[in-house]
Amino acid sequence: MDEQQSLEQDNGIERGYIKGEVLHLVFRNDENAYTVALIRVSETNEELKDKKITVVGILPQLDVAETFLFFGTITDHPRFGQQYQVEQFRRDLPQTKNGIIQYLSSDRFPGIGKRTAETIVEVLGERAITRIVEDRAVLKAVPKLSKEKADQLYQQLIDQQGVEQVLMTLSKHGFGLELSMKVYQKYGFQALDIIQTNPYQLIADVEGIGFRKADLLGAAIGLTGNHPDRIRAGLLFVVQELCLQDGHVYIEKEELIPHVKQLLSSPDASISTEEVEHELLTMEEEDALVLEETRVYIKSLYFAEKGIVSSVRRLMATEVKDEFPESEFLKTLGELEEELKIEYAPQQKEAIQTALANPFMLLTGGPGTGKTTVIKGIVETYARLNGLSLDPKAYTKSNPFPILLVAPTGRAAKRMSEATELPAVTIHRLLGWKGGNGGFEKGEHEQLEGELIIVDEVSMVDIWLANQLLKAIPKGMQVVFVGDQDQLPSVGPGQVLKDFLDAEVVPTVPLTAIYRQKEGSSIIELAHEMKQGKMPSDLPEAKPDRRFFPCTTDHVQHVVTQICENAIKKGYLARDIQVLAPMYKGQAGITELNRILQELFNPKTEQKRELLYGELAYRTGDVVLQLVNNPDENVYNGDRGEIVAIFYAKENTEKQDQVVISFDGTEVVYNKKDLNQITHAYCCSIHKSQGSEFPIVVMPVVRNYSRMLRRNLIYTGITRAKKFLLLCGELKSFHTAVTREDELIRYSMLKDKLVSLKQSQQEYENGNGQLT
Repeated sequence: MDEQQSLEQDNGIERGYIKGEVLHLVFRNDENAYTVALIRVSETNEELKDKKITVVGILPQLDVAETFLFFGTITDHPRFGQQYQVEQFRRDLPQTKNGIIQYLSSDRFPGIGKRTAETIVEVLGERAITRIVEDRAVLKAVPKLSKEKADQLYQQLIDQQGVEQVLMTLSKHGFGLELSMKVYQKYGFQALDIIQTNPYQLIADVEGIGFRKADLLGAAIGLTGNHPDRIRAGLLFVVQELCLQDGHVYIEKEELIPHVKQLLSSPDASISTEEVEHELLTMEEEDALVLEETRVYIKSLYFAEKGIVSSVRRLMATEVKDEFPESEFLKTLGELEEELKIEYAPQQKEAIQTALANPFMLLTGGPGTGKTTVIKGIVETYARLNGLSLDPKAYTKSNPFPILLVAPTGRAAKRMSEATELPAVTIHRLLGWKGGNGGFEKGEHEQLEGELIIVDEVSMVDIWLANQLLKAIPKGMQVVFVGDQDQLPSVGPGQVLKDFLDAEVVPTVPLTAIYRQKEGSSIIELAHEMKQGKMPSDLPEAKPDRRFFPCTTDHVQHVVTQICENAIKKGYLARDIQVLAPMYKGQAGITELNRILQELFNPKTEQKRELLYGELAYRTGDVVLQLVNNPDENVYNGDRGEIVAIFYAKENTEKQDQVVISFDGTEVVYNKKDLNQITHAYCCSIHKSQGSEFPIVVMPVVRNYSRMLRRNLIYTGITRAKKFLLLCGELKSFHTAVTREDELIRYSMLKDKLVSLKQSQQEYENGNGQLT
């Protein structure tokens, strides 16, 4: 069976194909290689309506007048008619000796005349081109072919054939065209070398390639069983996977090794503990992983943990620039109370005074305890005592605003800004995050400018971001971290706020008195009872600001729809209502709830524009959620927006389908390929809702969520509701979540290292040792 026949058959089943000449390149996106081209068909086994057809797919540069063999499926596009969706392809090379001679002696290969081409074919045969591309050394066997000409021919053939070889090689191992093109775009013509020498490098370098896919390539080149490269790749993969999946900063060696053995072992080959331990030690020697006693770290997490401790030592060793007598503080605070017509409670006064008197301070408290009031009090009092204007217009680029207000998400920063009437930004924007591998502008070498920084929603900040932020804070800038220790921990690794609180190395003021409860908020009362592990007896009772609707998993969709329909009748819009759920899968999961809620809030009409992306339909008027940070557009993970316009490819100069989304007035244009950055937001995860508040929160809790049901999850969801909380589900499931004791443990040494820092400071101050 020749190469074409083998391509045309798959497991004995004939594959659909078309063969033809490229007539015209209709469209090409160089970023993701999405291509549309018109082909004149010369040979096919498909039922085509015409001898010309448009091919679409992830493809390399197609040259006009060249012939290609495409494998795929016929589709009927509602606007463009019959098309051919390409799944695999190859340039159609000449199959006869004369054809190959003519091809090699053509203008494509300067320096190779007809006589040289004849000699090449005579020595290497009818597979000459393929053999040269696979192994350039075969050209050494061609007499009178100089090294210079051989190298030139190889490079020219790679330019012509390299991408096809990469895609065909990966296709044989189950890689789709899109993923294969990502590999090619990452490495270019080096891709074959990497695939054939170190395929495990793809795991770290190419998004979408995990250990299993790389292992298939490894097996093809003999990296099987207990090969050292395979064990090392498995070790690195498992450490990263467990840290990202479960939020750990490190993995205990005794837990890591069984996971690695399970990943790598098969019925044909088992991996021993000794082999894994040996490679682990080798990786430590080669600086690929960090071992600290029995703990195994990936390098970035180890240095983040270490870096935070170093930053805390540096910041805590700084004396406050100006210490004011208590009498002056109380006089200034009294004037502020009189001006704002409020009276700070004793805890709130203590928090403001502690923040002003210390280089670093933690402020904690649940909803309704007045954290926002204290933040405003700190800012106002600090400014008055230091003679600073709070008018941003009074400052310039060379003399920047001295008080920095920041939060992890755009929504949280906006809430902070509204409460203080001062500018607030996300941490990523403050630090000048460049996206991708660009890193941050601000850090230890280029630090922030200012006198005071207040960071809200610190429970959401993972160990990587906390380290970057603290490194960027210069000595002398006072720091206030604000957060609710009972909320969910960060999505990324670590538990920064919890570790800081447990270590007791930074002065802390917890706010415990509930003030919003006095205003009649039963939501706040419910949250605080649940936080203490109590299942409120009045949960089923209707309250002015909350209701409970009993239902099972099968009825969640119906009940949620009814609740939202009633809210719409009362004049609420989709942007006012947020449905929260902990899981994506299942009939009570985020995906299905989004589907039914889109039809309720924004049904399809003839007047409404729509753009299909995979299984999702985006329409003008849809409420959507940003899934990744996009610093160029000042839009960040967790931001909620609304689709305000859709433009089709034929309507704009870029010839691409586009979606325009408004995020609180900031309009961002997304090309169709960028729509993986968003999703529908009628229902979102409780994790994604952190840092936000919504007028109405609808939250189902049923036994199908049992794996996720924990007290901090329910507490975080409840505290997102500003005016109304509408719960539905099973009382037993609520009880399970609220009373559950087995909080998920995250491995972190930050607390211990901060405690050691505190002890060394005390020894230094007592004169019994030196600060290390």
